[in-house]
Amino acid sequence: MAGGAREVLTLQLGHFAGFVGAHWWNQQDAALCAPTGAKEPPGELCPDVLYRTGRTPHGQETYTPRLILMDLKGSLSSLKQEGGLYRDRELDAAIAWQGKLTTHREELYPQIPGLQDLLSAEGVLSSDGIWRVKSIPNGKGPPPLTAAAAPKPFTPTEDSIRVWSDFLRVHLHPRSICMIQKYNHDGEAGRLEAFGQGESILKEPRCLEDVEDRLHFYVEECDHLQVAVWPGGGRAGPRPVPSSITVSFQGFQILCDLHNGFSGLGAKAAELLRDEYSGRGIITWGLLPGPYSRGDPLKNIYRLLNTALGLVHMSAHSSLVCPLSLGGGLGLRPEPPVTFPHLHYDPALPFHCGAILATALDTVTAPYRLRSSPVFMAHLADMLNFSGKKVATAAATIPFPLAPGQSLPDALVQLGGAAAWTPLSACGSPSGTCCFAQSVVLRGLDRACHTSQLAPGTPLPSPLHACATGEDVLAQYLQQQQPTVRSSAHLLLAPCMVAPPYPQLFSPGLSQHGLVVDGPPSGAAVESIPVLGALCSSSSLNRTLGDLARELTKLDVRRWASFLAAGVEQGDLDEALQELRSLAQCYRSGGGLVD
Repeated sequence: MAGGAREVLTLQLGHFAGFVGAHWWNQQDAALCAPTGAKEPPGELCPDVLYRTGRTPHGQETYTPRLILMDLKGSLSSLKQEGGLYRDRELDAAIAWQGKLTTHREELYPQIPGLQDLLSAEGVLSSDGIWRVKSIPNGKGPPPLTAAAAPKPFTPTEDSIRVWSDFLRVHLHPRSICMIQKYNHDGEAGRLEAFGQGESILKEPRCLEDVEDRLHFYVEECDHLQVAVWPGGGRAGPRPVPSSITVSFQGFQILCDLHNGFSGLGAKAAELLRDEYSGRGIITWGLLPGPYSRGDPLKNIYRLLNTALGLVHMSAHSSLVCPLSLGGGLGLRPEPPVTFPHLHYDPALPFHCGAILATALDTVTAPYRLRSSPVFMAHLADMLNFSGKKVATAAATIPFPLAPGQSLPDALVQLGGAAAWTPLSACGSPSGTCCFAQSVVLRGLDRACHTSQLAPGTPLPSPLHACATGEDVLAQYLQQQQPTVRSSAHLLLAPCMVAPPYPQLFSPGLSQHGLVVDGPPSGAAVESIPVLGALCSSSSLNRTLGDLARELTKLDVRRWASFLAAGVEQGDLDEALQELRSLAQCYRSGGGLVD
């Protein structure tokens, strides 16, 4: 692994996190395999931040996500827990045993038709049991295989998708998948439903040791991360190192279900990372599926409690926490889902919701994945979490509305202010709220349209049309919309990749590259899109977190004794409620920007 890649380790906790994560890794894979000659320059985003190189026992080079994934028994479908890249030929050899042999084989779910064609495009499993991986454009992987016929485009149907592993097209390292056998994914019994259940998982010595071993495996291989070995040979864990030594490992990003028991697991994982890897950035993305109904009171009460406890505990142990959801609110009253002018999605389908949230995530995380002049994730968090503001909101415009012949100044003037961005943190409309600090990324626009192309002497429609560079246009736009806000802005050429198995959610009026076209639709599938994404420390959190605390105050938790019996005591809940109120007070709009 090359030094200085500013590596990040991803923890993916929960089943909805699996849907978001599968789309996320598919998009990274599609960007790696983008055809030569694409508009974006290679290397704008550094894949080594998220991926690691390795070798199979047979000496074959691999390139896999730096990932620890935890889910429940029954969530893998046809995916093997140990993956397929490091398959051992000895496992398939005849067993040297002369006695009676009985084989017990668990029946696997059938693989989605067409997905195997996508996997075959990346490599083949040869007769000797070795996975031959095709080369990757950035130089990773072995020499290319003989070219084969390109597989037909594959878009899985909603009916065929049961679990996230049904459409994951990325091969994982054997140390990535960690199954929780104690709880079931399917069925009514043995479910991971409460915060206390999730916390208790990492209190079990065997599970804790397994997770720590996986962490050490991934973290310690990153260049320049020092692990102290004290007298007696014991490993003390990573320690802060002198400033004169280059430290490339940035930290951890946690994708975690917020609505179920994985909320407790994520909070405990963040605490473990903070204690063992002091000084590293920890950004936690609390994921909530689409809208819910009042049909199941117990489930809704558990969701409310898990969300509140998760936000409080994760914000205490993380550098930054950002809830991500297409729902309209966090409270007990159902709110309509958010809408996008050029997307048509089913908010009840995790396959759809996960794709949209992964696209936003792929955009707002770009600053700490840049190859040139990156923003370390800890620095990004510091910019947003000052004065106790450890929770941020997300918003996006998917796709960014640019018509052929339009310039970026034209599109921004037409778009209007931040209120036109679609909120993605279940905090309601941003109208009437103020922003204390923000990080904005706009990606996927051709350089030729970054500035105005008006003929000399033509009256300028706005000050944006006078800017000399696209970066100046974006910075001027943000300054106009929020004059007193601390802003960080990035303009990237690389678009978001939305090739199959990404669902076709786009309106017919979009081109192959996501531009808004006039006239009859071309019929070509959308393959990439421009996206505007933002992280914001917003006063909307004062209302959202305050409302959440008020709903919990009205709740008679004694009626839901099963939640407390799962491991959360009444005193813990009262303390969390007070911390939630204090967190909400950090976002009062009257306080202004405090350094």
